[in-house]
Amino acid sequence: MAQQRRGRAATAVAAAGIVTVLVAAVPAGAAAPGDLPYSGTTSVGVHNAYEKDKYTYFADALDSGASLLELDVWAKYSGGWRVAHDGPLVDDNNCENASSPAELRSRPRNQSLAGCLADMRAWHEANPGHRPVLIKIEMKDGFAGDRGRGPAQFDALVSRELGDALYRPGDLAAGHATLDDAVRGGGWPTRDALAGKFLIHLIPGTVEESNPFDTLWTDREYAAHLRGLAASGRLGEAAAFPAVHRAAAGDPRTRYADASLRPWFVVFDGDASAYVSGGIDTAWYARNGYLLVMTDAHAVAPAISATAPTEGRARDRVALLAAERASVVTSDWTRLPSVLSTVLPRG
Repeated sequence: MAQQRRGRAATAVAAAGIVTVLVAAVPAGAAAPGDLPYSGTTSVGVHNAYEKDKYTYFADALDSGASLLELDVWAKYSGGWRVAHDGPLVDDNNCENASSPAELRSRPRNQSLAGCLADMRAWHEANPGHRPVLIKIEMKDGFAGDRGRGPAQFDALVSRELGDALYRPGDLAAGHATLDDAVRGGGWPTRDALAGKFLIHLIPGTVEESNPFDTLWTDREYAAHLRGLAASGRLGEAAAFPAVHRAAAGDPRTRYADASLRPWFVVFDGDASAYVSGGIDTAWYARNGYLLVMTDAHAVAPAISATAPTEGRARDRVALLAAERASVVTSDWTRLPSVLSTVLPRG
């Protein structure tokens, strides 16, 4: 199986330039990307878009054309919802807590998660019909419900800041019993229907995953939160989608011993190389309407630059991973806005 996939990947590499050209000139009668379901397209995102050496302001990241922007959030060992890479003690980011579009790029940076969300809202007000933007949040050290920073408080914060600019799990469920039922029933709207919306997905963080005393990671905790909200008729309060983190063969949700959690996962997030060369049937994700985020797109063999590949090589890589049925591919290609704004038909 792995050998067959490597052969298919090599064929896709050779054909990637052709795929890019064909998508640029959509054949008569073919659906434009905006007319396809959100789960039926492949787009491009930026890893750790809050870092100041990538974008001076988070508004610049939002302006980049990228379909996914990543934030690292600390909750457990911090005094608040901190956004930083290296530790929980101080905020270190390009967010500025803008209260209106006029304040974007004019205020001090290094704000909390609320400040980053405020920037998103201000930018949304300046660009009301913007592309759908998936905000990936790595919960570096997990939730901290005992300190007032659990899933319910997260929902309240996001809802307060983003309001109707947010596309929620409850919007996707829309009468279905679970998120899995919804996406298998073709529940994702088209990209055009999601214009002007942010979506959020959560993954467990590196500190959380390496903490031997942490037995309740973000993915399981937030899925249980969704299950509880749905049972009480309050799914509309949920602000985010939990993601199954790290690539695995088969249905990765079987890692959750509590089977009642599994239908609340419709987003999967892992290393692109593992999906491409690890013998994983990525058709399963596309067939069921699941979102598949492939990280470190540059590292797939043959590796290309993580920061400054040629535009042609970056486009070829996006086309390769579209053929491998990624929903979003991520890297650090901040210097290539024309690539970041690429949207291809998935698969």
